Amino acid sequence: MPYGFEILEEKKIKEINGTGRLYLHTKTNAQLLSISNNDENKVFGISFRTPPHNSTGVPHILEHSVLCGSRKYPVKEPFLELLKGSLHTFLNAFTYPDKTCYPVASQNIKDFYNLIDVYLDAVFYPRLTKYTFQQEGWHYELESIDGPLTIKGVVYSEMKGVYSSPDELLNEFSMRTLFPDTIYKYDAGGDPKEIPNLTYEEFKEFHARFYHPSNAFIWFYGNDDPYERLRFIDHFIKDFEKKPIESHIKSQPFVNNPRYISKYFMTDKSRDESKGMVTINWLLPDIPDQTLRISFMILEHILIGMPGSPLKKALIESGLGEDIAGIGLEREIKHLFFSTGLKGVALDNMNKVEDLVFETIQRLVKDKIDPDTIEAAINTIEFRFRENNTGRFPRGLALMLRALTFWIYDGNPISAISFELDIERIKKQLNKNPYYFEDMLKQYFLDNFHRTVFLFKPDPSMKEKEEKEERKRLAKIKSKMSSSKLKQIIEDVKKLNEIQKTPDPPEALAKIPVLKLEDIDKQNKQIPFELIKNKGVDILFHDIFTNGILYIDVGLDLHCLDSKYLPYIPILGKCLLEMGTQKKDFVKLSQIIGQKTGGIKPQVFIYPIKNSKKCVAKLFLRAKAVAEKAPYLLDILKEIIFYPKLDNKNRFLQIVLEEKAKYEKKLISLGHEILRIRLNSHFTESGWANEQVSGITYLFFLRNLIKDIHTNWDLILTTLQNIYNQIFNKKTFILNITSSQKELKNNENYLNEFIDLIPEINLTEKIWHTSQDSDFEAFSISSKINFVGKGACLYDLGYKFHGSALVASKYLRNSFLWEKIRVQGGAYGAFCIFDRLSGTVCFLSYRDPNVVETINIFDQSSDFLKNIIMDKQELTKAIISTISDIDMPLLPDEKGFISMRYYLTNDSEESRQKMREEILSTTNDNFKYFGEILALIKNQSAVKIMASIDIIKEIQNQLFVKPKIIHLL
Repeated sequence: MPYGFEILEEKKIKEINGTGRLYLHTKTNAQLLSISNNDENKVFGISFRTPPHNSTGVPHILEHSVLCGSRKYPVKEPFLELLKGSLHTFLNAFTYPDKTCYPVASQNIKDFYNLIDVYLDAVFYPRLTKYTFQQEGWHYELESIDGPLTIKGVVYSEMKGVYSSPDELLNEFSMRTLFPDTIYKYDAGGDPKEIPNLTYEEFKEFHARFYHPSNAFIWFYGNDDPYERLRFIDHFIKDFEKKPIESHIKSQPFVNNPRYISKYFMTDKSRDESKGMVTINWLLPDIPDQTLRISFMILEHILIGMPGSPLKKALIESGLGEDIAGIGLEREIKHLFFSTGLKGVALDNMNKVEDLVFETIQRLVKDKIDPDTIEAAINTIEFRFRENNTGRFPRGLALMLRALTFWIYDGNPISAISFELDIERIKKQLNKNPYYFEDMLKQYFLDNFHRTVFLFKPDPSMKEKEEKEERKRLAKIKSKMSSSKLKQIIEDVKKLNEIQKTPDPPEALAKIPVLKLEDIDKQNKQIPFELIKNKGVDILFHDIFTNGILYIDVGLDLHCLDSKYLPYIPILGKCLLEMGTQKKDFVKLSQIIGQKTGGIKPQVFIYPIKNSKKCVAKLFLRAKAVAEKAPYLLDILKEIIFYPKLDNKNRFLQIVLEEKAKYEKKLISLGHEILRIRLNSHFTESGWANEQVSGITYLFFLRNLIKDIHTNWDLILTTLQNIYNQIFNKKTFILNITSSQKELKNNENYLNEFIDLIPEINLTEKIWHTSQDSDFEAFSISSKINFVGKGACLYDLGYKFHGSALVASKYLRNSFLWEKIRVQGGAYGAFCIFDRLSGTVCFLSYRDPNVVETINIFDQSSDFLKNIIMDKQELTKAIISTISDIDMPLLPDEKGFISMRYYLTNDSEESRQKMREEILSTTNDNFKYFGEILALIKNQSAVKIMASIDIIKEIQNQLFVKPKIIHLL
């Protein structure tokens, strides 16, 4: 047995061109799944079953806390030190309802094992001090004996943000309704009302019970030595002995009576109080085999996955709501479950949603599902499996999470990675029984009485009531405390603040493994690029191995439009794909896209041009297909582009309502990103244009557009047609193609036919007169937590770009802002983002209990950089961390798209190589100089706040100027 591991199974996995070996560590009973293939982006993960027994959030708080110092690495936050100085391609941890995962990824073998070493020491030997618990979980705050008692903590702030988002709560509560008898009725993340009930002793006991090799599921993936994996793990866990751990996840017994549950969510008094959300939820089998699991994935796509899917179509066209709601098919816990419904439903109509869903499913069972819809769904799911396109998320990590959906429930994890045989079984089953999916609908939906209807209703007084109850509860708690207890709280807060402010000893920091600059490539990675002029059209070609997939991005220029038309562009992109054509309605169009391609999606592309005040602005239709189906793909693109049908008023209204609902969902979950877009709109043409198509301006446009559709449809239709006629122009048309040379050659004739259809119009480029919003704005939302932003354009202040700015800004985020805003302030996140093309810098906080204090910390950032003196190791870490961003692994489609972005923004290979060299040669003087530049923005910047109206009013007197208040939610 190699290094104490007994092999349980070995299997070739052709889908990933690799081999899987499942091992058992005989001394401890730890399980290890080793996947070997040629992927350079290596992934490690260690996961534990962590079933909660209440909603105090102990698994989540522990996930944060174990990364705050360990036996071997006795510093406050080894996780942060790795963020500062590693070539990681992924570094984080996840809390699920029943498991906690600690994954890392890197392309550099030395760095990879450094990361594993720190993570293993963290999970098995953490320093779980009382102050770590207080910082990451919760603690009472009291400034004086006579002052009010409050609560602070990183997870506490994070979950207050979650519990302010109706969409996140809808999914959480919908799941809980199905599991009255299992751990899934609890919130492993933590209910803010319950988190303060967690004691330090319970926190420590939870770790002792579950963080043991006997409860561990260890994952390796990539091209590193498979035997070194075993040796390394054995070295770490050989001192443990196996022990029985009761962590098995129990199944939910099926019941035979539907249940109806109602709850309330926060909404602002200024918004519509008459609309809620409804989901219908079905419990499905626990740990089904992979064939049944994929069958449910296909069935989900049939029902709601396409614009023309029958259940989605019925829900949207009913007029009962604004957008589809519910998580769809949940497949990351022991039971599958399915949840769907509507949001934006009038309270009087909420009960009608259930009737509509069942009528639709009954009709599908009786009249049968359109075979084209089934074919489209199967092709789409199969394409997703084969392409395995995880974006920036490492492929090996996506596979780990897929394997865990069997593994931690004592199923076979290797079977979750394979898929070809399962899809073939489904196809054979469908040949034998053409009504395979109809039978599934009958068995698992119509005849399944373990279902719930969840009604989520707005309550404009909820936030005020809950805050009043919390103040009352805390006052009552305080009234029962003795004077000595109150003094102890004050002393504990002082001690915590002292610990947080005290730097780690240099000798402790030196223990964190760090690469050397010699370990870093001196040259940027090159992406193949060729500019082809074909019949007046620019074709950008990237000769890259794509595993037989052809990627085509069709680019339409927006600078030929008057600026007032920009907000229409995201909607027009959706209309081209979701309203049908002159030859096909939108149902048939979505079917053929699913049948013949890997998907087509619109993407608005707006970036600053290097050394220019102007920006590049395009609408892209991003399309992909296996190479042999490329002719079909080009035919579909022809039909979409040259034969659109834009005059379906009802369908257009549905698209706009969906878009508005999706945007409003982002306000609380991605408030910091919305503030960043708003900040950037002040400084550059690209920033202003992005605000028109994706910012708060766009949200207000959508709201007004909905009203105008009812009163002035003819004008809207004329506007859409005018925009369409102007942007489809051969003179500004661009094709970006990523594939092998052979695939391009094979489809040359089809491309020529496509290009021949593009009209050539003489249009002049429009000058966009950008307007300015108020420098200081406060956006009111229904939330218990805040977002804060401050930004400026450094180039307007005279700064000339140097690569060291990227090092300084990232270090600022990972040190000063992290320590002051997250660790000491209790916010979930803090950022400093510098855009080298535009020169804009944005300071942002995420799920922040503070506002004024955070703005002050932003302003102190310049002094921090001006006064910092970094030793060689710390500076090296900062440089390496910055290089890790530049060298992130890219999948083929993203390589081609980014290469095109370089071309369109005049971002040359030479300038990027110069930037890399400047990063690698960064010094303390560069930090000081960047700090001096940041000092200029204190009074020459824009400030944006997103918070509840009560918070905004409360802090106005503390601010240097009163903000303009704008109501959002």
